[in-house]
Amino acid sequence: MSLLDVSGLGISFGGLRAVDGVGFTARPGEVTSIIGPNGAGKTTLFNLVSGVYTADAGFVRIAGRDVTGLPPHRLARAGMARTFQNLRVFPQMTALENVMTGCHMAERAGLLAGLLGLPGSRAETARSREAAAAALTRTGLGALAGREAAALSYGQLKRLEIARALVTGCSILLLDEPAAGCNAVETREIDDLIQSIAGEGRTVVLIEHDMRLVMRISARILVLDQGRRIAEGAPEEIRENPRVIEAYLGAHGAAEARAAHA
Repeated sequence: MSLLDVSGLGISFGGLRAVDGVGFTARPGEVTSIIGPNGAGKTTLFNLVSGVYTADAGFVRIAGRDVTGLPPHRLARAGMARTFQNLRVFPQMTALENVMTGCHMAERAGLLAGLLGLPGSRAETARSREAAAAALTRTGLGALAGREAAALSYGQLKRLEIARALVTGCSILLLDEPAAGCNAVETREIDDLIQSIAGEGRTVVLIEHDMRLVMRISARILVLDQGRRIAEGAPEEIRENPRVIEAYLGAHGAAEARAAHA
């Protein structure tokens, strides 16, 4: 059974149909990947699903509940979290403090209680600190909790963003190019982390250009081109699909995709 159900999503910018009638489903415990050439509409689709943009057509459902058009903070309360293509961290804050920002959605004590240091606020902060420490450990960054984000490597910063998403307690995790810019070792670490997150029963939806990673970890793959879906299926179907090879993979990319399963 799918946890995330997207159907017929569409949006236009200045007369250009950036996403046109795109849909997919994503199940708990599986990785669903979205691929396609630059400008295909992948991140725009993520922005529609996560409430950054408002769709002018289609719907988004979480566990059967219509959440179309809800803003990001309400979708977060419904169990959806995401990372972005470009890093969004606070460089002068520690790794722990960065992850703690993901806890604020669940905190109930107000600003005044925090400023006054009231007992309820202190207890809430302690719980957030504990949850953030656990998320850092979960992503292999536990030993770096006290280090400033500016001192972390690029791959560590990518995992830091995943930790901040996980601390929300999300059941649906959207990852926008989590391995972009990473070296081979960092990519493998992120590959293993994503698979283990899905293995916990979470629904993971991924945008990624690294075809080896995509083919290794995906249960299903959605392919976009010019804002439209051109293919969807299991990795072995996608890597042999003539339309996908022509529009995106090319001969070299198709060979790489095959090598991932060799």
